[in-house]
Amino acid sequence: MPLSSVCLDKLNMCMTAKHQKTEPGPEGELYKQCSPWHENACCTANTSAEAHEDNSYLYNFNWNHCGTMSDKCKSHFIQDTCFYECSPHLGPWIQQADSSWRKERIVDVPLCLEDCESWYNDCKDDVTCKENWHKGWDWSSGTNRCPKDAQCHKWTDIFPTAQSMCEKIWSNSYKYTTYTKNSDRCMQMWFTGPNPNRKVAEFYLNHGTQTVTATTISIVLSLTLLLFLHWS
Repeated sequence: MPLSSVCLDKLNMCMTAKHQKTEPGPEGELYKQCSPWHENACCTANTSAEAHEDNSYLYNFNWNHCGTMSDKCKSHFIQDTCFYECSPHLGPWIQQADSSWRKERIVDVPLCLEDCESWYNDCKDDVTCKENWHKGWDWSSGTNRCPKDAQCHKWTDIFPTAQSMCEKIWSNSYKYTTYTKNSDRCMQMWFTGPNPNRKVAEFYLNHGTQTVTATTISIVLSLTLLLFLHWS
């Protein structure tokens, strides 16, 4: 089913946020874990380099708020940052944001099972003090610290499952799914070669249109039946 012009716009776009470009396009070289997006990116080379730095100026966020985060866990947060900053195919999940630092955000992006599970498994021996990392921190020092009433706990005490972590840590930016990377129904945080997420975004744009259409038809038919019964 061909996409409408509105859907086509959402298929290849950048959100209005703090560091994304206004329009996606090629980048000569992106740094390390951001490199898969170099052919069509919403991030610049400088943003991709900063995504790999502790306390980067991008968000001045301290991964080590409960002691030093393990390298294997941190690599997933770097990948998460690259995905968020660089992806040009997040249109179906972009919504307005009531925030001083961004006008739009992503909500319920369906993550592939492998990405969410490996992220969780590589962080499960780490420590944190908060379930939702988007808000509630103590920023009085200029970087995030645990609030006074929050104690550091083992990762699995804060997040008992991979689903709870993936969905709660960034205020439902991501949605846990049982779709795998060969399904074309979930977004991949890392890939090689052509970006597979374009096909996924196209599916959800089509699916959304079809759902609205089907719902509208159902409502019209129900109303027609009610009118017929009323006047018969």
